[in-house]
Amino acid sequence: MERHFFFSACALLLLAASTASPARIVEHKFYVQNLTVNKLCNTQIITAVNGRLPGPTIRVQEGDTLLVHVFNKSPYNLSIHWHGVFQRLSGWADGPSMITQCPIRPGCKYIYKFTIIDQEGTLWWHAHVSFLRATVYGALIIRPRGGHSYPFPMPYKEVPILLGEWWNTNVFDVEKLAVATGAAPNLSIAYTINGWPGDLYPCSENQMYKLKLLQGRTYLLRIINAALNHELFFKIANHKLTVVSIDARYTQPYVTNVVVTAPGQTVDVLLTADQPVGSYYMAATAYASADVLFDNTTTRGVLAYDGAPSSTTPLMPVLPDFNDTPTAHKFYSNLTGLVGGPHWEPVPLKVDHEMLVTIGLGLEPCPANTSCKGPKLSASMNNVSFVRPTSLSMLQAFFFNVNGVYNTDFPAKPTIEFDYTNASINNNIPMLFAPKGTKVTKVKFNSTVEIIFQNTAILGVENHPMHLHGFDFHVLAQGFGNYNLAIDRKKHNFINPQMRNTIAVPAGGWAVTRFTANNPGVWVLHCHLDMHLPLGLATAFVVENGPTPETTLPPPPVDLPQC
Repeated sequence: MERHFFFSACALLLLAASTASPARIVEHKFYVQNLTVNKLCNTQIITAVNGRLPGPTIRVQEGDTLLVHVFNKSPYNLSIHWHGVFQRLSGWADGPSMITQCPIRPGCKYIYKFTIIDQEGTLWWHAHVSFLRATVYGALIIRPRGGHSYPFPMPYKEVPILLGEWWNTNVFDVEKLAVATGAAPNLSIAYTINGWPGDLYPCSENQMYKLKLLQGRTYLLRIINAALNHELFFKIANHKLTVVSIDARYTQPYVTNVVVTAPGQTVDVLLTADQPVGSYYMAATAYASADVLFDNTTTRGVLAYDGAPSSTTPLMPVLPDFNDTPTAHKFYSNLTGLVGGPHWEPVPLKVDHEMLVTIGLGLEPCPANTSCKGPKLSASMNNVSFVRPTSLSMLQAFFFNVNGVYNTDFPAKPTIEFDYTNASINNNIPMLFAPKGTKVTKVKFNSTVEIIFQNTAILGVENHPMHLHGFDFHVLAQGFGNYNLAIDRKKHNFINPQMRNTIAVPAGGWAVTRFTANNPGVWVLHCHLDMHLPLGLATAFVVENGPTPETTLPPPPVDLPQC
């Protein structure tokens, strides 16, 4: 079995002798505007790209240059983030509002231009302003460049599976209300598969994603968690799934009957249609690690084998319980990297910057003369609640040496050391009320950074998916409780750790990550639960320019949006 997942010596010789196709320029136009849709017994207005939900799937090869013309015809400020793309020397195209650019104003446009370097697999794109990414998102599929192939058997067909989240109201207003009241945002009422809620929801019997299968064929499902605030279990009745890639990084093949994804993560799985001809449900439901209200519903679609009678009732998978942390942790922690595979990177052993970063929720006083009704929700990293600039993007401040936009004094360890996962810390006022600031960490080009993420129990434990822009990191270890250097250092995997751009830090636990800062610019690090980002669960890395023109950030494009 194992030989199928690695190149043979003959295959390598053939690849070396083949003539790679030249890199291409791939161009798209995104028209972002409001449209009226009917879902779940409700007619409402959403913001979408090119009148579609999900938006267009972009398909490129490694080495291609992508140009996306974004026309903002919506009434909202907007930016697009290319989630997981390294953006080597193209940080101006990364997309997070007020980090690498000012937003695109209504009626304006911006051309995102970048080259896909040393990456292949499944990534995605989404809005990076407000809750707009609930409906402004799509897949970004990177195939190997010409003359190269996958390190697994060629699938018969490739299928994007985008898992989304749905509100029966304007998502911009959902966030606006939460900010005004200081409370958590209203819950979504449904999940979706490729934009369809499925037949378990009202008025949705005919709004279900369907995939036709040929018996005996193998399919590559490119699963993307595009939900705003929920990790998700995904399962297909009576079928095994073989994980071959996560976050556009190849893995050792891992066979499972359930996939777990946090918002922002992608998982590529091989599905072989090896069951009797019939119909089978695929389903997704929440993995909810926090003791708070959540959207406890299930979306489902149908896999229908060719020749299956249309009257056949599909088989339903048995889904894990919503709080099945052992199943989630088993999946997350058993994935390993494909050593020697395409774009594999060994773990950097010399560390230049060591960081212990606490992540969690908190409170802040209500501003005077507002509709806020008491202490409002906040969030912080190392007891600093992040505030985005308002007049100039951080990358512009970096490039033009503008002072006062951010401070390079983000603490490398908690300013207050405490029993991080002990629930009694809720009584500690200094830790509940973290100060606000735009604090970043400045590092030299090509330095190695180790981040130990430590979840806290302030306002309850929760699984936080931490996303780093501009880089992938090795995940050396993860576990529960407080990280203990003497004990947990022995658990580090330096041989074949998984690599990701988004790590789901276990609820009441920790994760050890390491990356090489080989790309100059400003790169935000934040929780990908969208309700936590405006609360301040973020920071950023400022990576200095290298010694050569090839390691120096170029000037901004002439059409960069201005504040």
